Amino acid sequence: MKLPCDSHVHSEWSWDTGGPLSDVAGTMERTCARAIEVELPALVFTDHADAGSWLASHSDVSEYPHLIHEGRMVPPRFDAAGYLASIERCRERFPQLRILTGVELGQPHLVTTEVSEHVDLAGLDRVIGSLHTLAIGDDRAEPAALYERWGAETVMWRYLEEMVVMVAGTEPYEVVTHLDYAVRTWPTGQAGPFCVETFEEGFREAMRAIAHSGRALEMSAARLRPWMPQWWAAAGGRAVSFASDAHLPGALGVRFADAVAMVEAAGFRPGAGIADLWWR
Repeated sequence: MKLPCDSHVHSEWSWDTGGPLSDVAGTMERTCARAIEVELPALVFTDHADAGSWLASHSDVSEYPHLIHEGRMVPPRFDAAGYLASIERCRERFPQLRILTGVELGQPHLVTTEVSEHVDLAGLDRVIGSLHTLAIGDDRAEPAALYERWGAETVMWRYLEEMVVMVAGTEPYEVVTHLDYAVRTWPTGQAGPFCVETFEEGFREAMRAIAHSGRALEMSAARLRPWMPQWWAAAGGRAVSFASDAHLPGALGVRFADAVAMVEAAGFRPGAGIADLWWR
């Protein structure tokens, strides 16, 4: 089986990996080497391009203490020049691998103008958009922090509602990532196991909005959810991407064969090129 392009990969140029001056320096090159080992034909380095700050969760405080300022997560600006130089080095070292440029915009409906001041989004091969934070009064917080404050169902519904708002804009991103982001930190201990059927109409409404925007929907290989491509197709979704969301080389391409089977069952097929989206 020929594996598809991994369209959501991180390197040392993402702030949540540690950064290019940390012990993860060289992750991009090691990830390219790993791609060749697992026979991935192409990958897109979509490192985080965030702006602003948000309320820190308990896990943020423990994982990123150097980025916490007065109880807030304050990520550094994306170093576009350093990232692009690293891309060129990898293209020279691994000519047999198709390496695409990109960024992951967190809350593109809120940050695109600011990020565009230092990142040429139009010059990148693929820009993906994510919803990582929600409004809490005049502030923002990740679902993990909001589960500490609100009921679990409230957080999930708010997430799906804001997704509809996010994709209504015309910001230049091609793919909507991890629609199940708020599920990752669902508080099973206090709310019980997550039941997708409880939120089915919310997910379907979000998918209809994404389809109407003309964007593709990301399919995670790390978290296989067979209902997602099925509901996406029913919502009128035309295109999908495949993603590991790898932050370390070892996570690249994991379970991609299973993801391909899942997506094919919903009627999606490869595009013309090795790095193209899959279409229905």
